[in-house]
Amino acid sequence: MVEFRAPVGTRDVLPPESARWERLVALFAGQVERAGYGLVLSPMFEEVGVFERVGEGTDVVRKEMYDFEDKGGRRVALRPEGTASVVRAYVQHRPTPPFKAWYAAPNFRYERPQAGRFRQHHQLGVEALGTDDADLDVEVVALAWSVCAGVGLTRVTLLLNSLGDDVCRPAYLDLLRSFLGDASLCEEHAAGYANNPLRVLDCKRDTCRTATEGAPRLVDHLCDPCAVHFARVRAGLDSLAVTYTLQPRLVRGLDYYTRTTFELAADSLDTAQNAVGGGGRYDKLAEALGGPATPGIGFGLGIERLLLAADAEEVFPVPQSAVDVWVVDTTGGTAALALTHELRAAGISADRSFDERSMKSQFKSADRSGARLALVVGDNELAAATVTLRDLRGGEQETVDRADVVEHVRKRLS
Repeated sequence: MVEFRAPVGTRDVLPPESARWERLVALFAGQVERAGYGLVLSPMFEEVGVFERVGEGTDVVRKEMYDFEDKGGRRVALRPEGTASVVRAYVQHRPTPPFKAWYAAPNFRYERPQAGRFRQHHQLGVEALGTDDADLDVEVVALAWSVCAGVGLTRVTLLLNSLGDDVCRPAYLDLLRSFLGDASLCEEHAAGYANNPLRVLDCKRDTCRTATEGAPRLVDHLCDPCAVHFARVRAGLDSLAVTYTLQPRLVRGLDYYTRTTFELAADSLDTAQNAVGGGGRYDKLAEALGGPATPGIGFGLGIERLLLAADAEEVFPVPQSAVDVWVVDTTGGTAALALTHELRAAGISADRSFDERSMKSQFKSADRSGARLALVVGDNELAAATVTLRDLRGGEQETVDRADVVEHVRKRLS
């Protein structure tokens, strides 16, 4: 008999671990919604051109994208990252700018599974479109930083850079190509560096790292508007006491970034795979997707990586208890059915055993559940229209009228 398993590069997240995912999404939603960001739900697949326009020269599009022809003959792709879909939705629906959105969604990349990076991985992110004000850059970077702090992470480094724009970057790229022409590069970049020389700066191989140690820095060749913008971003972060490290090698993984770019690196993880998130400004992306020129900025945080970093720092643990009350019913189960329904309707989490198990077995289940209270209904309680309320931590118990159960449970839990 065939035993089916989750596909390679994917995994199942089961309780109680899944409760930690819920808690993380709720923490994220609370922080970004207080800053005016609203939830966007976009399709998990798009026309392939949506993603081809954001990174034709990157491995994400060339090697890692799940793309295929559907039954209608349309070429589609599973979403490899979150920004393009949100910007496509902005272009299609034209909401009033500034448009501030957040999402929590799976992304898909066909790559070798790594620690915290799966072929189906999950991302939390925000996107803000409609203004190129440097203060918005500061807001977005500070939000990403505050989420890490909210999780309890203390060993995270914020890396910051500017990639300039269409005015200053072409001249810098020519300068970098000239420098790399005399350098000894790794096999991947030796032949193709001229097409995308910025990728060489991001290469993790020792050959390229050594060869680019003296490479010209883009931040030293910014045009005046980009230099002023970056100075305002840095001053804004300083004013908020958000600590950052200037990293001239930081170029991010997709083609659409301009000006501010940043990454959050967890120092508690292996340095080769320690990025828990990042983002930056993309002032040409909406135009590339068929919309009017609209500046934008955003970030994405990997749920799996964030939780790996939390484990490494021993913070943000799995919640211990799923329910407040466990109902023990030895009279056939009808009383447990009514009590759990009544408690849940009153906003109190409650559960029960099934299959008419013995009282001993039901109390074992109650102990495993982590519930604080047990409500016991036996033949005597059923006949007297009462319930025995037992504190599973202290052992104290009392008999209460069946009609007053919810009131007594609320008092005990408070």
